[in-house]
Amino acid sequence: MKTKLKPLLLALTLIATTSFYAQQKQINTAESTINWTGKKVTGQHTGTLSFSSGFLTFDNKNLSGGEFIVDMSSLAVTDLEAGKGKEKLEGHLNSDDFFGVQNFKNAKLIIKKATKMDGGYKIAGDLTIKGKTNPIAFELAVNGSTASATLNVDRTKYDIKYGSGSFFDNLGDKAISDEFELAVNLKM
Repeated sequence: MKTKLKPLLLALTLIATTSFYAQQKQINTAESTINWTGKKVTGQHTGTLSFSSGFLTFDNKNLSGGEFIVDMSSLAVTDLEAGKGKEKLEGHLNSDDFFGVQNFKNAKLIIKKATKMDGGYKIAGDLTIKGKTNPIAFELAVNGSTASATLNVDRTKYDIKYGSGSFFDNLGDKAISDEFELAVNLKM
């Protein structure tokens, strides 16, 4: 009987110890921001997205994981004014040519690995957009109850090919860069 209890007690101790040291910090979705930049031959457009939810996981005060859900219906253009192209561009970005928001309401990032480095962490994760998941790597700076990162995302990996010179010829000045940038600021 005692020999059967030892493995059980050891397992319970490990579970209790692990959960004691792992801490999940929820982000404040109202104060956390995502600013996007999309470039084209003749300029660029900027805008915002909002988080639905998110958290970072820390083990012994070191980042070990996390998960974030982005509300794609929150996509907004900030460099154009209402009545001067803003609504048209937002509608096009929400369409199936780009993010297909009617069918894909959320995007998701899962942090799978965080390697400590000077000034923050090297992150390896999975990014899901339009139901397609691809690996992504970026650096994340963590400072107390805030964190920030810049992610460069190749939209063609998520079947967003509209205006891509990698897939279409003779676009001239209508070509849109395959990569877009996300500048993320988290508040916990």
